[in-house]
Amino acid sequence: MSIRTAIESIYSGVVTIQQYQSVTDPITHQTSQQLVVVKENLPCRLSTVQQVVTDDSTGIPLIDNRTKLFIAPEEIIPPGSVLSVTQNGVTKRYEQSGEPAIHSNHQEIMLRLYEDYSK
Repeated sequence: MSIRTAIESIYSGVVTIQQYQSVTDPITHQTSQQLVVVKENLPCRLSTVQQVVTDDSTGIPLIDNRTKLFIAPEEIIPPGSVLSVTQNGVTKRYEQSGEPAIHSNHQEIMLRLYEDYSK
């Protein structure tokens, strides 16, 4: 079994990738930025690491969750994309929070929860 096959055998989620694109309403002819699905149902895996961090100003311990997406190395996920990941029956929306670490058999992308300010 290859290293890539071994890594992908633990993928237990799928991701749908959306990007903001200009969309013109056929009736009003007005153009607005809307999220459009560009790729869907790509196999992936989420990993969450919980870290306890101390607030320097108060000394109070805070919990900081770090979420990392593991996905095939050839998948290109442009900055600004919104990722909907379903794993273990739970779907959450994320955005990329850093440059991907691309390895020969997979890539790792740090994520943060997506906040939709348009609502």
